[in-house]
Formats: sequence, C-alpha cells, structure tokens
Amino acid sequence: MTTIGILEGSLRRASLSRAVARAALALVPDGVQAVALPNPGSLPLFNQDILDEGMPDAAAALIAALGNVDAVLIVTPEYNWSIPGGLKNAIDWVSRVTPTPLARKPVAIWSVSPGLLGGARVHESLRQTLHCMDMVIMAKPEVQIGGAKDKVDVEAGAIVNAETEAFLRGHLSTFDAFCKSWNRA
Repeated sequence: MTTIGILEGSLRRASLSRAVARAALALVPDGVQAVALPNPGSLPLFNQDILDEGMPDAAAALIAALGNVDAVLIVTPEYNWSIPGGLKNAIDWVSRVTPTPLARKPVAIWSVSPGLLGGARVHESLRQTLHCMDMVIMAKPEVQIGGAKDKVDVEAGAIVNAETEAFLRGHLSTFDAFCKSWNRA
C-alpha cells in the first residue's frame, strides 16, 4: 500500500489550496492511504542560529512525518510566479537533516488559483527545488486548478466541480502507479 503525504503550500486557513489538499485525502484510490503532513505555518523561518541550538519541534515533526510516507503530494498556490515562502521554508528545514526524508521519494504537484492559469508558474520553480532535494518528480500530467473559487468549497474542504474531482481522482491513480513503478525500479 502506498502512503502519500499531502503537504500544503499555503498558511492561510481559508485558502483554496488548503481546501483542495484536505479534499485530496478522500480522493485517493483503493489501496492508497493519504495522510496530511504538518502545515508549514508552524515552522520558524529557517535560521542556522536556531538550528545550532537544536532542531525546532515543529521542524522535527515535519521531518518525522515525511519519513513515514512513501510519496509526497504538494498542493500549493503560486506567489509572485514562484513558491510560497512558507513552503520553501519547510523544504529548507527538511534539507538540513542527513539523510533528508525527501531523497529518492516520488512527488507530484497540484497548483490551485482563482486565476485562469491555475498557479502554472509555481511548477517550474518548485520542480527545481525538489530536484535539488533528489526527489523523483512526476512531471505529467500537470495539475493546475484555475478558476478554483467555482470548483472548491473552502469551508467544507471539498471539490464541488465533478469534472475537476474526476480529474484529480485520475491523477492520484496515475501518481500511485508512478510510485509503484518507481519503487520496483
């Protein structure tokens, strides 16, 4: 059974991407377990001086949670054509342990936006960072949920557009197959 950890890229409680991340927990196919990873909002800004005094509890919890999953699904908005600061900060904390729990782990990206492009520009910069972490990136099919205000119920944490839900379910099945093929390689 594949266990997919879902990492939220947004810190905002009422964000569209957090709602999609919560909905994804129930969209995985049979034989797949999805778990929510700790939200990056609890982490202090990365600072070597802080690390020199000891790994913060919030960072240690995220690192431990990542060590317990087979793959990672990142669900994120796009900020200024790039990675949200909180998400990048989380990756920076995780990168400070050896071995990093991200190395050689399959990862997929879903971007979510009220705009028409669906956060498309975050994919390139996030892939570059994940590649640096030695993750195995499932690049296609891409998931960019544009016009998300009409497709997501933020309060319920649910996908309300049937076509979008079907696409996401299909993507999770493809990601599971990708994870299984990678684990056999």
